[in-house]
Amino acid sequence: MKRIVAVIACSCVSWTLSRAAEPGDDVEKFWPQWRGPQATGVAPNADPPVEWSEAKNVRWKVKIPGRGKATPIVWGDRVYIQTAIETDKPAPAEQQADAEPTERQGRRPHWGGGPKPTNLYEFRVMALDRATGKVVWEHTICEALPHEGGHQNATYASNSPVTDGEHFLAYFGSRGLYCFDMQGKLLWQKDFGDMRTRASFGEGSSPTLYGDTIVVNWDHEGDSFIVALDKQTGEQRWRVARDEITSWATPIVVDPGSGPQVIASATKFIRGYDLASGEVIWKCGGMTSNVIPCPVFGHGLLYALSGFRGSALLAIRIDGARGDITGSEAVVWKHDKGTPYVPSPLLYGDTLYFLSGNKAILSCFDAQTGKEHYGRQRLEGISEVFASPVGAHDHVYIAGREGTTLVLARGPEFRVLATNSLEERFDASPAIVDNELYLRGHDYLYCIARD
Repeated sequence: MKRIVAVIACSCVSWTLSRAAEPGDDVEKFWPQWRGPQATGVAPNADPPVEWSEAKNVRWKVKIPGRGKATPIVWGDRVYIQTAIETDKPAPAEQQADAEPTERQGRRPHWGGGPKPTNLYEFRVMALDRATGKVVWEHTICEALPHEGGHQNATYASNSPVTDGEHFLAYFGSRGLYCFDMQGKLLWQKDFGDMRTRASFGEGSSPTLYGDTIVVNWDHEGDSFIVALDKQTGEQRWRVARDEITSWATPIVVDPGSGPQVIASATKFIRGYDLASGEVIWKCGGMTSNVIPCPVFGHGLLYALSGFRGSALLAIRIDGARGDITGSEAVVWKHDKGTPYVPSPLLYGDTLYFLSGNKAILSCFDAQTGKEHYGRQRLEGISEVFASPVGAHDHVYIAGREGTTLVLARGPEFRVLATNSLEERFDASPAIVDNELYLRGHDYLYCIARD
């Protein structure tokens, strides 16, 4: 697919005078990636409100142009967000031809992607002031015609960005990876080609950043691969082919004690790669198809889940794992009921929370032993959940698609503390920093903070 423009414009709308965070600042103070500072869904140092409404504890509410389900990230005094905006400009004829479907995609079963657009889209990143919600800077990084349609629940900005406080990496999948400094200056960009997703469902996996290495997983209906880049230059460090069909799970990087590993979960195998070389250290089967939830790691165990046309949860001890460990003693415990399709799990201390499919049905397990504290508990007030649960200050936050967020007490007993409704719909996962909760809706971005 031809790109029309790379980095069309930068708009400096307002500047804040408060001190921006430095790269050396404690990363756990912020929300640098879509599952938070520990990649578990937990903000360990935050204490946001438990109750809110349109008239209570809303610091600001800002309309975001276009559509996107990327989770906002937060560093220092800024919130960063990605969006895709349909223009009224028809795409050139050659781009229309580039976007023709393959035979498989052209059939589009009723559960597959919708029609491909004919107008160009602007793919935009925005930096907002945390105190006011005003735009500090924004870039339209490219203007292009998406080569596929998308599922009715998908957007062209569902991949979330990532930062280390020095680099801001905006990722739009088939539109590329863009590295900026924190003032909005483009440093480098990388194009991986066009992803062909299963039934044109759309894209969603986000990059992960560890030290000087950024990792992108590219599972699709073509030649799948996983690639590691130097964050300073964008140069490729390694690239490894993957025998996988489309998956949407974001990879994570963990160090179980024997060195950093990249963990990527997919239909055929969960795999652990050596961060330095890309070599496959171990692999484990057991997931369902259409793997979307991001794995989490704690207590020396990796928790991998999926829930499309089946249910799978594996707790795997990965330190010392080698080769194919499917069905081995490395699988410490497992569960095969009520696991999530879209939402990722929340690992909060000794408790593992996960939803059933996309339903408002919650389970809570002892993360180390697999003991069920409560299972398949219905969440009154919401019916469908795409956003992943998050946790802070011994509270669990679950945002429903209808605009209602439940706040639960953390722990083995199911206890609802508050039911909070806003005039929005939520699919993007929340972000939590300090005493603030950020909720990205279909139209608005909310900053929830005490009045």
